[in-house]
Amino acid sequence: MAKELSEFDKQIMQLEGELRRLETEYNMFFAGRLKRPPFETKNRVEAMVKRTDRSFIRNTGDRFRFESIQNRYQKFLELVDRQMMNRELGRPSLGVKPQPTAGGKKQDAKVDPNVVRFGKDAPTGQDSDAVKALYDKLAEEKKKVGEAPVPIDRIAALVKAQVDKFGSQGKNVDFKIATKDGKVTLTAKAADEK
Repeated sequence: MAKELSEFDKQIMQLEGELRRLETEYNMFFAGRLKRPPFETKNRVEAMVKRTDRSFIRNTGDRFRFESIQNRYQKFLELVDRQMMNRELGRPSLGVKPQPTAGGKKQDAKVDPNVVRFGKDAPTGQDSDAVKALYDKLAEEKKKVGEAPVPIDRIAALVKAQVDKFGSQGKNVDFKIATKDGKVTLTAKAADEK
């Protein structure tokens, strides 16, 4: 017989769910799929964190669990602030290199939205913003054609393998998402930087 969840457990599970939603919405914003930052979700998570922090948590394990979530939330906010600053200053997003044109200049209006570029030294873990952005784009395309999304750990492993392969040759990598005959494909090739 399953143990009934305490009120605190329900509260923490709701907070974790909202935090995951906030991370996803910010990734969508930085990938250009949301017009504005998810302020409503951020305010909701902020209120939940404050409310839980002000409450009395008797159990040491529960206190530790909440503090871990609180630390994760703070680190995430620091990362978002850094990304926002980079965006305002016109710098590329963390882990993603700007797409050059054939002449070597940055192109803004004509960047292929289905290409995600990884620098040869870019972070390739599941927590990397660039990996999450690639995963989100791929999942969205697969959803359009009715395919199941590929688990993010498999995407991260693929990205790592390709970045290691091309990085050892001193090259950046372009991952392109394409849909042909109702099938979604993800291909990797050395970035064309001539």
